[in-house]
This record gives sequence, structure tokens and C-alpha cells, in this order.
Amino acid sequence: QVQLVESGGGLVQPGGSMTLSCVATGLSRDYAQVGWFRQVPGKERLGVSCINIDHHTYYPDSVKGRFTISRDNSKNTVYLQMNSLPSEDTGVYYCGTRGPPRITTAEDMCADASPDGMDFWGEGVLVTVSS
Repeated sequence: QVQLVESGGGLVQPGGSMTLSCVATGLSRDYAQVGWFRQVPGKERLGVSCINIDHHTYYPDSVKGRFTISRDNSKNTVYLQMNSLPSEDTGVYYCGTRGPPRITTAEDMCADASPDGMDFWGEGVLVTVSS
């Protein structure tokens, strides 16, 4: 059974930091490209950090320099380190992955945030940036 399980969310003050984790089980090595996506009520899900099969990463301008995505293959885990968080980063964060034949660049992966964009999604974790 395939599962993606996010953890590490919660309340953080503006300017603070937080690290999210996404543990994958039941996936083959073909699913090496993973993305983090953020959604707020009433708005579309947006890609905030993606890493492709070649370890190339992509960040939109809104998070560039503040977010870092990384992968520990030995633990089947992808991390999202978030720094200097403003309130605008509040939302539910999802990790998603997709495999062949949809092997793409990290940028293309982050651009495809629709529900069908990934083969598998986690259930999401809430991050609230507030004082």
C-alpha cells in the first residue's frame, strides 16, 4: 500500500522556522521526484518546492532563498526546511509524487499542482504562521 505521510506542522511565529517531513512507503525507486505544495481555503494548490529524479530543485520566487527541499533516500523521506516565515506562508502543506511516464523537470512538477498532477498525495499538514 502506497502512503505519503507528512509531519512537522503546527504554529510558528512570523520570522520563525519549521521543518516538514514526508515519509513514503510502498513506492518503488521510480518515484524519486517529490514536491511540496501549499493550499489555503478558496485558493488553488501551489507548488512551493520540488526535487526531481536528478536531484535538481525548483522554488518559486515567493519562497526562493527561504525554503529548502532535500531527500534522504535511506529513510524514504523528503524534508522541507522553511525559514523566515511570513503569515502568507500559512496553509496546508502536501507532499506529492509521480513516476513514469511523467518524469519531468522540477519546475514542471511544481507547476502541475492539480489533484491529478501527482500520482500520490499525502493528507497534508497545517502550518500556521501567526503571532
